Amino acid sequence: MSSRFAQTSLRGVAALCALLSAVAHLLIVPEHLKEMPYMGILFLVGSIALLFAASGLALRNPLPAWLLGALVSGGMILGFTLSRTVGLPDYHEQGWDPPYGILSMIAEVAFIAAFVAWYGNQKARTPVIPARSKVPAGK
Repeated sequence: MSSRFAQTSLRGVAALCALLSAVAHLLIVPEHLKEMPYMGILFLVGSIALLFAASGLALRNPLPAWLLGALVSGGMILGFTLSRTVGLPDYHEQGWDPPYGILSMIAEVAFIAAFVAWYGNQKARTPVIPARSKVPAGK
C-alpha cells in the first residue's frame, strides 16, 4: 500500500470518526441542556470542534485538524469515564447510554488510533539529516 494512499485513508477514517462522534453528541445536546446545562454546552462545543476537525482533515496540511480532533476525542473519552466513575460536578451517570455512549467511544478511540498511525507514518517519512562534522576555521 502506498504511503500517500495510507495517509489519505487514515484522514478519511478519522474524518468519519469525528463526524460520527459529533453527530452522536449533537443528538443529546437538547436533553443535557435541560438536565445539566454545562454538559449540554460541553457537548455542543465538542461537536463543533469535531466538525472543524473533520473538515480540516480535507486540507493538504491537516496537522491542526489532527491535533484538535485528538484533543477533543481524548477529552470526551476522559469526560465519559469520569462521569461514570467518580462523577463530574453535579453529574454522575450509570451505564454506557446505548447506543450513543458506545458509538461515540468507538469513534473517539478509532480517531485517536488513526492519529497515532498517521503521526507514526509522518515520523517515518521525515528524513534524518546527519550532523555536520565541525572543521576548525583556517584548516
